[in-house]
Amino acid sequence: MNSVFLKNRFKVSHVIMLQKQLIFTNPSINPIKLHSLLCNKFHSKPYFRLPDFLRKTRQYEISPSLFSSSFCSSSSSSSATTASPSKVGFVGWYLGMIKKNPILTKSVTSALIYIAADLSSQTIERQSSKSFDFIRTLRMAGYGMIILGPSLHFWFNFVSKLFPGRDLISTLKKMVMGQSLYGPAMTVVFFSLNARLQGENGDEIVARLKRDLLPTMLNGVMYWPICDFITFRFIPVHLQPLVSNSFSYLWTIYMTYMASLEKAVTTS
Repeated sequence: MNSVFLKNRFKVSHVIMLQKQLIFTNPSINPIKLHSLLCNKFHSKPYFRLPDFLRKTRQYEISPSLFSSSFCSSSSSSSATTASPSKVGFVGWYLGMIKKNPILTKSVTSALIYIAADLSSQTIERQSSKSFDFIRTLRMAGYGMIILGPSLHFWFNFVSKLFPGRDLISTLKKMVMGQSLYGPAMTVVFFSLNARLQGENGDEIVARLKRDLLPTMLNGVMYWPICDFITFRFIPVHLQPLVSNSFSYLWTIYMTYMASLEKAVTTS
């Protein structure tokens, strides 16, 4: 029995010495490749097996194959554990935040996109001597945070429950509902709220809607159907607000420009 322990102990020491030798001679060797070399080298050598009549205490025998298997499996698991953090990035963090705090995450996303879109719109339309209107940007961020973000969350969940499939017919039904219900309603809310925050009264808000709502809706019909088709057809429900907000970046540049126009003339 002592000889068995000595032999197996020698084999364990031999594996460790081989590992150190390989690392010393080639410091840049991949750990996974090193693990494969050791396993192949150890398995390829037949080990000495005592006759059955000398193996009295079988339960104390340490098999080299057992050791090498555990060595290989532990190395593989450690390698997988080491490699797994590389898969964790912004996308994984964002998906985790959507799962943990869906409404807050989508609201912050909408606010950030509206900030970027409004700053882009001001950059396009402003003159060199004109400074940025950060109060206007704050209004857009507040709209995205308080109004658009939560409404997108509940709207996409609602239409997905109403038409759960992602086939062509269900997608077209969702698109029609978005263009006929959600889109016009949110456009009215956007123009009305923004005008009110700029100090316009009820008559001026109505005049603005009469002037700007129809052209905005016609332009929306030319832009949003293809965006809605991609969103409803190919994107999972929990990511649809993010994709919709991404599409709305260009649209929001146009919307913030329309919302910044001068007051409409009222008929009194």
